[in-house]
Amino acid sequence: MNPVDRVRAALREKGLADVVLELDETAATAPLAAAALSAHHGRPVPVGAIVKSLVFLIDGQCTIVLGTGDRNIDQKRLGELYGVGRKKVKLADAATALTLTGFEVGGVAPVGHTQPLPVVIDQALSRFDTVWASAGAQHAVFPITYRQLIEITSGRVAALSAALTSEAQGDET
Repeated sequence: MNPVDRVRAALREKGLADVVLELDETAATAPLAAAALSAHHGRPVPVGAIVKSLVFLIDGQCTIVLGTGDRNIDQKRLGELYGVGRKKVKLADAATALTLTGFEVGGVAPVGHTQPLPVVIDQALSRFDTVWASAGAQHAVFPITYRQLIEITSGRVAALSAALTSEAQGDET
């Protein structure tokens, strides 16, 4: 089964419809995904509403971290969540991510991994009612509510990123 079909099957298993959208343009990065979705829908999709699915090795154990497209994950905070220092938190390289999830970087989905993996969700995603996550390939995405994302991943929610300066001043888009 190809990676996009694995995501479709995982979504169906979780009781969701097939909402996977295969785009003409790449959605390999959050800004590219936001631009492609904005063009597709004819209305702006904020970069922050794009889910970054990152593969981390925390003290040697794989964890999927779901963050917002407009923020970076604070690896110190992630380590604290697991009771380890920052030096024990590493972003997996592309080959390791593929081996552990079955997805290539730029297409890592929050579900449909080739093995069960723990998921941590950055609380900052709660700013958006609907977010867009990768569906197993660099051109495939799916919309999901923040609550549904937590439910289908059994994700642990934590504050893993710092607010942007413009957000602190109330200028968030």
